[in-house]
Amino acid sequence: MKRALTRLLCRALLAATAAAGAMAAVPAAASAAAGPAPAAGAAQPQQAGAAQPERPAVQSPAAQPAREILVMLRLPAPHYRPDAYYPPNYRDDAGAAARRRTAEALAREYGLRLLEDWAMPILNVDCYRMAEPEGAEPGKIVEALSRDPRVKWAQAIETFTAQGGSDPLFPVQPAAQQWQLADMRKAATGRNVTVAVIDSGVEAAHPDLAGQLAFQENFVEGQPYVAESHGTGVAGVIAARAGNGVGIEGVAPEARLMALRACWEQADGATRCNSFTLGKALNFALMHGAQVINLSLSGPPDRLLRELIDVACARGVRVVSAVDPASAGGGFPASHPGVFAATALVAQMVAGRVLLAPGRDIPTSAPGARWGMVSGSSFSAAHISGMMALLSELRPAMALPKLRASIVSQPAGIDLCATVAIVTGKCSCLCGSTAQLKDVRSP
Repeated sequence: MKRALTRLLCRALLAATAAAGAMAAVPAAASAAAGPAPAAGAAQPQQAGAAQPERPAVQSPAAQPAREILVMLRLPAPHYRPDAYYPPNYRDDAGAAARRRTAEALAREYGLRLLEDWAMPILNVDCYRMAEPEGAEPGKIVEALSRDPRVKWAQAIETFTAQGGSDPLFPVQPAAQQWQLADMRKAATGRNVTVAVIDSGVEAAHPDLAGQLAFQENFVEGQPYVAESHGTGVAGVIAARAGNGVGIEGVAPEARLMALRACWEQADGATRCNSFTLGKALNFALMHGAQVINLSLSGPPDRLLRELIDVACARGVRVVSAVDPASAGGGFPASHPGVFAATALVAQMVAGRVLLAPGRDIPTSAPGARWGMVSGSSFSAAHISGMMALLSELRPAMALPKLRASIVSQPAGIDLCATVAIVTGKCSCLCGSTAQLKDVRSP
């Protein structure tokens, strides 16, 4: 049976690639990485679907020799309109110059080099990225700045790592069978739900993603927006187009994506992010109305990200993150109490906290109008984000604690049909199976 399924999978993958007129080989990981420019200011937004430029060979932010920190200065009370569009680095110019002078004074006094600043009205702060002098004792300058009355808080920049790894491939997508997606389409498709994919670059022109992106922004300084493997794969799992005759179908094929590039691929194939790039992307997602935020990554605890996620949860935004199997507690932000943590490993399941979702041998989109097989909790998180888009379409105002209590989690994974029955109060799939729902009660 396993051998037959493998043959079917291979044939389907080859057929999907041929249908798009693309090469059958899965592309190698990009070898160049993005580095921060010393000049302050934001990257220019790029229209979704624009051609992807060649990637210059520049150094990644994580590889800079000097340690970098973030220094937060308070903003005045926000006055922006939440229903209006603002550029990624929107700021109140009236007080920006004064705060910039304060930041420059702090840099001089503490021997720092001011690199970049970014307004984060979601938290009422201006965020300044600064480099410590060589030879500085780790943590000492941050500790001193945190006591300075001019500073709201200061922190080190932490590094985060992506947790990777009718349409021809739809029959062999694990979620197609486990979650009864063909039947689920009758109830929900993610229509009118916006999912922020905070990740590496997404290929907007991919046959399975063309027309799916509402926003495409770059928060990594030093290079233009480029398509990369991890972000493109995560986006495909969430919202690949259905019924276009090629490739796969996303869990929520009518959801709209914010492709927010806060991570970059390195020469070794790893995908890295940091506190500053992720913070900028989270701030943008919240300012522009994301209902679901996907964070297929993990790293150490981080105050900036924690405070932004606190705001998201207070607003009812569904935040999903990947569990790091090598970290105690699953890593951050999966350990945040308001986050829906996802894993592909049964051993990582924690009742009521960690959700088991498909994450092994998952067919998905890849750069170059191709498809490939991926594994890892990154793609489990993408499945959960797709599920959250479906549930958000059905019950957009459901409180997060009630939503969490409605998810029917079993040893084999989430029972999506039973979950939707609880959320909506009516059966949408597998309706002939009374045994499935006999022990399910509304929270």
